[in-house]
Amino acid sequence: MLRRSPVGEFLGTGLPVVDVRSPGEYARGHIPGSTNVPLFSDEERAIVGTLYKRTGRDAAVLEGLRIVGPKLAALVEAISALAPDRRVAVHCWRGGERSGSVAWLLGKAGFVEVHSLIGGYKAFRNHVLDALRDAPDMRVLGGCTGSGKTETLRHLSELGEQVIDLEALANHKGSTFGMLGEAPQPTQEHFENLLWSALRNVDRTRPIWLEDESRKIGRLLLPEPLYHAMRSSHLFYSDMPRNERVQRLVNDYGGHATADLAEALRRIARRIGPQHAKTALEALEEGRLETVVQITLDYYDRTYAHGLSERDPASVVRFNACTSELRDLAQRLKDHGTTTSPAQ
Repeated sequence: MLRRSPVGEFLGTGLPVVDVRSPGEYARGHIPGSTNVPLFSDEERAIVGTLYKRTGRDAAVLEGLRIVGPKLAALVEAISALAPDRRVAVHCWRGGERSGSVAWLLGKAGFVEVHSLIGGYKAFRNHVLDALRDAPDMRVLGGCTGSGKTETLRHLSELGEQVIDLEALANHKGSTFGMLGEAPQPTQEHFENLLWSALRNVDRTRPIWLEDESRKIGRLLLPEPLYHAMRSSHLFYSDMPRNERVQRLVNDYGGHATADLAEALRRIARRIGPQHAKTALEALEEGRLETVVQITLDYYDRTYAHGLSERDPASVVRFNACTSELRDLAQRLKDHGTTTSPAQ
């Protein structure tokens, strides 16, 4: 059975999703969980596309057939390995020639169910952008740098709460040091796809927990509707003593190469002040990591305090926290969060 399916039906099939676009297209953004089995390489796609613009569709199709012909058996084998029951969903950019051709080929090869996406990946992206305009009920976990927010979110998840770790999706911990030890950040487009996927699976009758973030996480932007909803939601502030935060940050970042830490410091040298930056870099070279952290925290604590001051004080609930009792903090947050009405 060959079926052309709209986005909702296509995503709801539960079948393996095969993206037949070129590797470069897939890398810029794709349906989370899909597998790239490209019909053309990036170079081949460029050749066919250029021919289409200069000569027309017929010449482009013939060239495409010349390129793809020797690959057909391998293409079917690759997709068969992903869908051994011979049921699959395929898509390309606009839901046209590429996915249509592959769907026809799979039908001839004995596949019993093949869905192709009407409108292709472009339609999926419109679906994502529409969905991200609808922010769920949320609880925002705040606190100054080093207060163990990521660990607390993990404990909340273990306690059965719905949690979305924005920094994990962005491959960045937020500060100038946030890229250390992380995989490269996704594109903005794919970050939005990943966020859509995470939000798609939440129970909208229950709140979700997120970490308080600025609009940017590394080089990625939070969607405006989500960011606005976060800023207007209740903030549960984890108030951890500074000396404990210093030690946590030394433990978290002290194992990274000195050169990488120095590069991160130089990125905020203007913000922390030339003399403070010089002192921090000297302390780093001498292995005095606590001094480095103290200097950078002066800047980050001021920045966070400014953002906190722009919130409605009535929407901020403070909780004392310490490193050894973050699971207990998560339980207290859960108990309080379930009785808190959404902020207006």
